[in-house]
Amino acid sequence: MAHFSRRNFLKLAGTATAAAGIGFPQLSFGAAKKVVIVGGGIGGATAAKYIRMMDASIDVTIVEPNKHYHTCFMSNEVLSGDRTIESIRFGYDGLAKHGVKVIHDSAAGIDAAARKVKLASGKTLDFDRCIVSPGVDFKWEAIEGYSEQVAETITHAWKAGPQTVTLRKQLEAMKNGGTVVMVAPPNPFRCPPGPYERASQIAMYLKQHKPKSKVLILDPKDKFAKQGLFTAGWKQHYGFGTENSLIEWVNGAQGGKASAVDAKKMSVTAEVEDFKGDVINVIPPQKAGKVAFAAGLTDDSGWCPVNHRTFESTLQPNVHVIGDAAVAGPMPKSGYSANSQAKVCAAAVVALLGGIETPQPSYVNTCYSVIAPEHGVSVAAVYRLGDDGKIAAVQGAGGLTPADAAPHMLAREVKYAHSWFANITHDVFG
Repeated sequence: MAHFSRRNFLKLAGTATAAAGIGFPQLSFGAAKKVVIVGGGIGGATAAKYIRMMDASIDVTIVEPNKHYHTCFMSNEVLSGDRTIESIRFGYDGLAKHGVKVIHDSAAGIDAAARKVKLASGKTLDFDRCIVSPGVDFKWEAIEGYSEQVAETITHAWKAGPQTVTLRKQLEAMKNGGTVVMVAPPNPFRCPPGPYERASQIAMYLKQHKPKSKVLILDPKDKFAKQGLFTAGWKQHYGFGTENSLIEWVNGAQGGKASAVDAKKMSVTAEVEDFKGDVINVIPPQKAGKVAFAAGLTDDSGWCPVNHRTFESTLQPNVHVIGDAAVAGPMPKSGYSANSQAKVCAAAVVALLGGIETPQPSYVNTCYSVIAPEHGVSVAAVYRLGDDGKIAAVQGAGGLTPADAAPHMLAREVKYAHSWFANITHDVFG
């Protein structure tokens, strides 16, 4: 990594993400307090586990409708065939062993003043503090002809699970010589490098099994995360920039913004022309998950403003928002960001419930992308709380995979990616 060795980064990252745990070793503040966590994804599950680790006297309940969670990170490998859908599926037995109560239901509303969460089943849960980790929802209206119903066949697969399997089956059924049209979303959205890793993983499958085919990315943006590393990898492995390229990228300046989808004609309307696809994957513009709107946690941006020290909502007292839905300054909307924010939030909640000062937080993020079987790249950053109370990047910490990285280094990045996946999922659900 540029300007910072991987060993030192991992050491600092471990300190940052574990800070919540070492700040409050098994504290107990007397009468049991209640924390209700809405959403059992990476952010919610991490917060639940770490609150219990810090203070086992706190009653922690997760409200999550699904009995299993599929990680969005590494889900693109299911599309290339390098990973099974089962390998990204996790349950909640590990959290239960930490004393976390798991209720498989949906939150219908959150009353911050009364400190109550109302469930779809009609039951009500009282809380002293509530943590909301709602993930993302989609702006269906932004693309004419696209809807939640249409997405069952023209998938987004941006919430991993059944749609990931559907998209994989569509790729398998596509003829050799077919075109996969992918519609990338505008900023901000979950996992900034994700669409481009997906294109890489699909191209990996096509190169092996359907080499006359291609992936066409329609993008409203003129640049994207880790662009230089991706395009270099595409040139090396997929002929990017040539007539026979397996990947073609149409950016915003070239008219790549999609405005409509025709499910019957299997076409996407962009600014310059209509593009026909044998398989179409539309990743719509995004906003905070539905419950955040119902609870009054969102502002005009469609996301949730928070206090960066505690992640408490600036709009609703005693309610905290973490993960993709939160406005967290320069931190990207990623699984590792959610994990890091959850630990900061957990430490703050334990302190607030105990009537003591909240600790000085630190935050970390890293993101791996696998471009080809032996070619991975990464980006990493460490963050601190600035004097203005806002999250700021620590200059010189982290960095990108070097542009001139040797083949053995790129192959090692793939191993790091898979090791990171095993470690973070164990940290969250183990």
